[in-house]
Amino acid sequence: MTAIALVDDHHLMRAGLVGMVNGLPGFEVTLEAANGKELIELLRDATPPAIAIVDLNMPVMDGYATIAWLREHAPNILPLALTFDATDDAMVRAVRAGARGFVLKSARPQVLKNALDSLLLTGYYYTDASHDVLTRHPEMKTREERERDKVVADITPRELEFLHLVCDESEPTYEEIAARMGVHRRTVDNYRIALFDKFNIKSKTGLVLFAMRWGLMP
Repeated sequence: MTAIALVDDHHLMRAGLVGMVNGLPGFEVTLEAANGKELIELLRDATPPAIAIVDLNMPVMDGYATIAWLREHAPNILPLALTFDATDDAMVRAVRAGARGFVLKSARPQVLKNALDSLLLTGYYYTDASHDVLTRHPEMKTREERERDKVVADITPRELEFLHLVCDESEPTYEEIAARMGVHRRTVDNYRIALFDKFNIKSKTGLVLFAMRWGLMP
């Protein structure tokens, strides 16, 4: 069961979201907070959840500040921004704070499930529409360039070679990748684990999506 934290200051809305999340197979809300400050206090004594669904508009400590805190102090918790505000600026601001995805409060349960599944599988959830907003927004273009430079700097040449082979259209197995690279299978596992740990990737499919996300396809 994947643990979820839900942060929203509207009690009725939060109760409805708790019911929605708990009704999705494989997910359970284990922490509830009315703002970011409450979440931080709860995390001191609680088992960290895998995902935090965070309302962007809250008193005391809003969602942007909460997401930024999670990025800095709890990077293993994946923040999913939740809001009624569908503006481009809200989306860009949330992603700049560290949000791994963006879901409207009006979304249907299946959309929320898709977002949670995508976060677990790839570490990110972006629809075609949100991706278009982020790539065309002038502030994000500069940020994207900075983020990509940082990503590339964190990948060794051999890890990049391994990533290119993972993305090969022939879909080679890890054993075949090891043979092509002229290394032991255990070495390939080390490359895979290193990329998983550095970028919070969960699977082979996640590696491919990560490469697509940052323009690292061969």
